[in-house]
Amino acid sequence: MSHQTPATHRPLTTALAEAAAMAGHAPSVHNSQPWRWRVLPDALELRMVRDSRLAATDPQGELVTLSCGAALHHARLALAAEGWATSVQRMPEPDDPDLLARLTAPRPTGADPDAMRSVQCMQVRHTDRRPVSDERVSADSLSTIVSAAGQEGARLEILDRDQMLQLAASASHAATVEADDSRLREELEYWTSRAGGTGLTSEVLPEQPAQTTVPGRDFGRPGTLPIGPGHDQAASYAVLYGDEDEPIDWLRAGEALSAAWLTATRLGVSMVPLSGVVEVPATRQTLRQVLSGLGHPYLVLRLGVADPAHAGPPHTPRLPREQVVDTSAVSGDAA
Repeated sequence: MSHQTPATHRPLTTALAEAAAMAGHAPSVHNSQPWRWRVLPDALELRMVRDSRLAATDPQGELVTLSCGAALHHARLALAAEGWATSVQRMPEPDDPDLLARLTAPRPTGADPDAMRSVQCMQVRHTDRRPVSDERVSADSLSTIVSAAGQEGARLEILDRDQMLQLAASASHAATVEADDSRLREELEYWTSRAGGTGLTSEVLPEQPAQTTVPGRDFGRPGTLPIGPGHDQAASYAVLYGDEDEPIDWLRAGEALSAAWLTATRLGVSMVPLSGVVEVPATRQTLRQVLSGLGHPYLVLRLGVADPAHAGPPHTPRLPREQVVDTSAVSGDAA
């Protein structure tokens, strides 16, 4: 098999390493970036990193797996943008549950223009926790975002007014439960006081609680992000869910989250993930009832149009490439 593609004239191993690096732009729980990539001569492996400092927030590793799924989708798109189609093996080794995926059998296909646009969106996508503007997201945009998630093996349900009020009550209850949990508070303290390449900097955290229909996470400390006088009355809320609750389903949910969020970014729609309701078992069960028992909820999302008059928050920091991409198996090939 040729390791050159006419589209780029770059070695395959370089394309694999670049895709793994681009995947570092993916969203993750508390910006923990819990993924590690290994570049092989003709494959790319994704492994999750279990961090003890997420043990209270995410004891089963579900949100970590979802975060890795988002990175997996980013890498797939980055390869497609470079002109490589790959096969995805999810959970390829039953005896090695931390090996989440292997991208194999790369085939030169010519650069995919849609994937190239998505890669541009990866670099501008961020989480803006300010209240959204009074402009509602159009029905067409919501439909396109829902469709993007559906193509990746999970479903997105846009909540009606009654469901949104049920969600608001559940989110409020979850916030109370989590505020009373000292282990959760300690974890948040860690992830919001980092000085390295992970965690949530004060610039991305609101300076005061925003007026929202559905309460966002209380990070335990004020940030420096000005939120203004707005209210989230024009926001839409959605639940990302699926039929099953196994690790592979959370991985697919992360791929669907990435697809939905990149589509939202392209359409000028702000998206904020709200995981507190899913982290607390009692409110997760309530959320399942909100979905009429249709499936297992993975994540709640707020959708809205950001206030165009004010610059949004900066991007959260990212780990250096050499900490997340292992090219030792191809060190003579990969750039």
